[in-house]
This record gives sequence, C-alpha cells and structure tokens, in this order.
Amino acid sequence: MTVFFSKACELGIQAVLFLSSKESRIYNSEEVSKELNVPKEFVSKVMQILTSSGIIGSKKGKNGGFYLAKKPADIKLIDIVEAIDGLESFKSCVLGFPGCSHETPCPVHEKWGKLREEALHMLSEETLENLKDKTSSKIASLKTAFGKNK
Repeated sequence: MTVFFSKACELGIQAVLFLSSKESRIYNSEEVSKELNVPKEFVSKVMQILTSSGIIGSKKGKNGGFYLAKKPADIKLIDIVEAIDGLESFKSCVLGFPGCSHETPCPVHEKWGKLREEALHMLSEETLENLKDKTSSKIASLKTAFGKNK
C-alpha cells in the first residue's frame, strides 16, 4: 500500500509497466486483471482513463484490448500519475493545511518540500523504457503475494 498515490494510480502504473514489458501484443482487461490480481472492473475503469490520456490505446472487438499508445521511452511515470491522480499532491500541503507556504509553513513544510521535489524529479525522469526489464518479475510476484492474502 502506498501513501502518496491512490489505488487507481498504483494500478495504472502497474498496468502500464505490464504492457511495456509485453509490448508485442494486445491484452484485454480480464488478462490484465489476472496478471495484476485486481478486479476486472477496476482494471477497465483505470484503462479507460489511461486511454483517454493517450498513454495506452484500445482496440474494440473480439480480439480487442489494450496496448501502449507510445514507445516506452516516451512515457514517463509522471504522465501516468498526472492522468489518474493529477499533480495537486505536488503542490499542496501534505498535512492538508490551507495556505501552507514558505511564508506560513506547516510543521513539516521544509522536510516534505524536499521529499516532494525529489519524488517529482524521479517520476519526471523515469521512463517505461528504463523500468520495463525489471518489471516482469515484480508483476509475477503480484499473483503470489496477493494470492496468499485472499
């Protein structure tokens, strides 16, 4: 479980990483659901958001499904985060105080600001191309890790 991203964003990142590691074919939402061990309806909803944003494409019909709409080198993690959660978390107070700024900081403003900037930088630099080879074993582990908890 993450603190920073919504479950939908977490799933979106995993789904796009999965597609990037399997570029050669189209996967329907049921196949993605099984690979990531999440409900098909949730996968479908997140995939529609990612399709609307242009990160993935979809093909309708019997042999339809989802695929990367761009090359893995052209998709950064921040693109997925922005499509699903938006970038507000990189602009707002982590403790939820309105008006938090350098002039009127919250108790963790300075520390959180550094972490937020590092996270934004990392997400803006990392492409799917950099991560796709490392993804296969992590995706495979989702089946066993979550399968034990059910």
